[in-house]
This record gives sequence, C-alpha cells and structure tokens, in this order.
Amino acid sequence: MPPEPSRQPVHDPTMLRAIAHPVRTRILSELTASGPMRAADLARELDIPANQASFHLRQLAKYGLVEEDPAAARDKRDRVWRPTSTDGVTINLTELEQQPGGTAASAVFRRHAVSWGHVVVDAAYTDDRDPGVLRSVNENAVRLTREEAAQLAGEVDEVLTRWVDRTRGRGDDGRRTYLMFSVLMPYPDGRAQEDD
Repeated sequence: MPPEPSRQPVHDPTMLRAIAHPVRTRILSELTASGPMRAADLARELDIPANQASFHLRQLAKYGLVEEDPAAARDKRDRVWRPTSTDGVTINLTELEQQPGGTAASAVFRRHAVSWGHVVVDAAYTDDRDPGVLRSVNENAVRLTREEAAQLAGEVDEVLTRWVDRTRGRGDDGRRTYLMFSVLMPYPDGRAQEDD
C-alpha cells in the first residue's frame, strides 16, 4: 500500500489569505505537478511577467508554502523553488474561522474558490479551441455512508498521487499540466434549478 499523503496544514488565517490569490494557487499547483521550477519557468508556463512570478513566490515563501531548492540550482545565484509539501495543503475552514481574522480570511478564500469553480466548469464544457486536449467531465451520484465516502476519497487520492509522482519532474516531452477538479459531498439540498 502506498504511503499516506502528508499534506501541509494551513494553520493560520494569513496563510489562508496567501493562497486565496489565484496566481499563488496556480503557482502551488504547477510546482506540485511539475516539481522544482525557476520564477522564469513559472512565468512562461502561467503567461505572466517574471517579476510577478518572483513576487508571488516570495509571498508563498513568507508563509512557509514554498522554499528554495539549492540542489536543483545551477549555482548559488540560481533560485529554484519547490513546494514545502509535494502532496499539497489541507485546509480546515471551521478551525481557521475560530482564530482572530479567520472569518474574514475564510470569506476571501471561499469567494476565490467559488469563482475558480465557475471558471473550471465553464472551461470544461465550452473550451474546445484545442482539439488535441482531452476534457472529461464526470458527474456521478453514489449512496455512501460517511466512512465509505472517506474510503472512496482516499482511493481517488491514491490514484492521483501515483500519477503526480509518476509524471513530476519530467521535461518538455509534450506534457502539459492538467487539472483534476473533484468534489465529493452529499448532494446539495435545495440547489437544483429548473431551466426557464
């Protein structure tokens, strides 16, 4: 059995605010998927200026979410960055909201998450400009106990972790970063809407 993923806990509201920024979230995702990268490489991948990538990397480092990787650097001036946890982060909003400033940080994070969710779903259903890219949307209803839901989430996580580990650090061999966006939760009550 593969080792249990060890995600870095987001333990304070300022750390939560740091990752609520869309560019920082994308940088963390890219570093997790690709492995150590320079600011210039991230800038090219995210199509942003290099100084903007550097700024956001420093902010993520300030909160302990990324760190320099001297072993991957060419020399002492070369700055290569890696996530402090290759398995990503874990966020418990209920706990964070109990801390001073936690409710406001949670609101910022939720707004970002909702906005990002809309972008992802819209792109999955409408963005067909590149026919060489696979898009797959799955929506399944399954009856589970809480324990079964936890087991299913763990099994899906194991599969994704194996794929991330298998492909992390590979060079420019035709790969691009894909997003696997999934939500497992009880069916939202009162959210079904009929078409007009």
